[in-house]
Amino acid sequence: MKYLALIPLLPLLGFLFNFTIGIRVLGRKASGHGHAHDAHGGHDTHAAHAPHPLIGLVACGAVALSFLVAVYAVVQAHNSPDHAVVQILWTWLPGGLGETAVHGTPGATAFQVDWAYAVDPLSSVMLLVVTFVGFLIHVYSIGYMSHDPGYARYMSYLNLFMFAMLNLVLGANYPVLFVGWEGVGLCSYLLIGFWFHKDSAADAGKKAFIVNRIGDAGFMLGMFLIFHTFGSLDFRTVMAAAAHLPVETTGIGTLTLISLFLFIGAMGKSAQLPLYVWLPDAIEGPTPVSALIHAATMVTAGVYMIGRNAELFSHAPTTLAVVSGIGAATALMAGTIGLVQNDIKRVLAYSTVSQLGYMFLAMGVGAYAAGIFHLYTHAFFKALLFLGSGAVIHALAGEQDLRNMGGLRKHLPITYWTFLVGALAIAGVPLLSGFFSKDEILFRTFTSSHPYRWLLWGIGAVTSLLTATYMFRLVFLAFHGERHAGDQHAGDHPEEAEPVRHPNYVQAAPHAGHQPGSHGHAPHDAPPSMAIPLIVLAIGSIVAGYVGVPHALGGSNRIERFLEPSFEVSEGARPLALQESDPPHAAGEAGSGESTELMLMALSSGIAFAGIAIAAYFWLRNRAAADAMSRRMHGLYNLLCHKYYVDEMYDAAIVQPIKLVSTGGLWKGIDAGLIDGAVNGVGQSVRAGSGALRRLQTGSVRTYAASLFLGVVLILGWYLLKF
Repeated sequence: MKYLALIPLLPLLGFLFNFTIGIRVLGRKASGHGHAHDAHGGHDTHAAHAPHPLIGLVACGAVALSFLVAVYAVVQAHNSPDHAVVQILWTWLPGGLGETAVHGTPGATAFQVDWAYAVDPLSSVMLLVVTFVGFLIHVYSIGYMSHDPGYARYMSYLNLFMFAMLNLVLGANYPVLFVGWEGVGLCSYLLIGFWFHKDSAADAGKKAFIVNRIGDAGFMLGMFLIFHTFGSLDFRTVMAAAAHLPVETTGIGTLTLISLFLFIGAMGKSAQLPLYVWLPDAIEGPTPVSALIHAATMVTAGVYMIGRNAELFSHAPTTLAVVSGIGAATALMAGTIGLVQNDIKRVLAYSTVSQLGYMFLAMGVGAYAAGIFHLYTHAFFKALLFLGSGAVIHALAGEQDLRNMGGLRKHLPITYWTFLVGALAIAGVPLLSGFFSKDEILFRTFTSSHPYRWLLWGIGAVTSLLTATYMFRLVFLAFHGERHAGDQHAGDHPEEAEPVRHPNYVQAAPHAGHQPGSHGHAPHDAPPSMAIPLIVLAIGSIVAGYVGVPHALGGSNRIERFLEPSFEVSEGARPLALQESDPPHAAGEAGSGESTELMLMALSSGIAFAGIAIAAYFWLRNRAAADAMSRRMHGLYNLLCHKYYVDEMYDAAIVQPIKLVSTGGLWKGIDAGLIDGAVNGVGQSVRAGSGALRRLQTGSVRTYAASLFLGVVLILGWYLLKF
């Protein structure tokens, strides 16, 4: 039985059910429930929009079953001789011959693409992360979105997103992966713009869709060049062929071009400079959508794709240098921006961009397993942080401004303690999951053969300090101190736009989890459907890192050994990254690898605690000092608040010129003068010709007879003259 097809098929069936029956039948019945009245005499809008429980049951059940099948597939793959299971479902594209240059020899190769799925160690990690964390987000959504009239549509979109992401992960060749790649782009547009009647949400959805198309163009060019070079689009075939090619240590050869094109795709999907601008705006969607996109699915696709093409990238040192440089720059830039944001979700959004930069830094120094390890741990604590922020927003009736929060620890104990675990994990505090994966990246960077490894390590260390600082700034502003309800800070920094309350909160009835703290009611903690995923993710944020305990702490780094079959590269490309089995010194570094790692581990732990201490001093003990510093360094503060003016530069350099050309005098001249003139000229010619023909159609039998006689005379005259 080709059971791998069930993994993406089950969420697809959930989508089809909720998009048809859920919206048209169950959703209509739910909205017709009512006119029940609450205790205050008003309409109970929550009862009026109470969703049918079958909608959530189908959506969550489909993903739960998909997770169970994924677990079975992972076990089967792990027990197979080559640690992989490949299943061909059908021949998808039985094309003709295509021009290729396999082994440098021009020729023609049959182009054929199978719809095939594969599970190996790399896709195993992604499958389990996507389905497990995705399931928890689905469960959380039942409580968070239950009062929204578009609930059935929302749940169907979530299932469709899972279907696309699972196709991306399972694809055994580039075209199948690309179908999922484009699918998550479409679903991100639908989910980010879910509240489409808000201009900001609609614009954010379009922004995500357009920016991703830029990256996708690069990905397609890479695919075309792969087929031209290798005569195949199957991952295993291409990697096996690439292993026999020389490493392109000088110049830009074919493998470098291929990997650069693929990396352009990764920059768009995983929000790296300069294509990162869509991800911070993605917070316009419902908070569970932010958790799904930012934590476990779409934004990790670029990291996964580079890992899938480890052999190609290892043969292109120039590309790896670009990947590591852009990753480090993105991590640092996003970290500085996150330091001054006041929207609770926007802080987390820039944190995601920064952590993705960390992952690309690992990939760029050839530490593929370390990058995937951080992807895996990041899924737990970032999903936890976003869902925790959603619980805060939910309790405060849509409030997102940190300056209007404070003192929530006593009102939201479950949310607070779980959120604190996530903040500690992402800060890199010892013995939590983020500590192990971050330390692995920093250690691999420091001991790699990269010529600028110390600079890259330094940027990673500074980013780690920024991460701990801005995350605990968020914790202290939201949960500690006294409540600052209202808009008393609205005029402090007019350059910052206040967050717009989400429309679903307007219709929320006063029940547990919906009490608006700004109206005299104490905020209530998350209901069970939201609290349980928070607790599970908090446990994961603690224990997930223990699959990668390094040798320096007495472990065996099991996740690296598990991923090793997926990242085996040819001998000539191996020196780009230090492996566990390599000598303990790289590029002339002397000393013990374990002692170096312990030293770096102690240093990174100190950096994490220093960041927390800085945040405690400025935003817990002495907030006046933080305000004074922002005023004293107004220029820098303003620059960071405006996110380095990148959006403004894009608007001035790209958006406005396009608008000017499309609506201004130049385009009007071309449109009206050339295009309309040509069309009108054709129309006038046709009209003149038809007018002449119309005069011949008089309706007079005598005229027609005379015309016929004249024609006969002319034909006979022509024949007589000819002969």
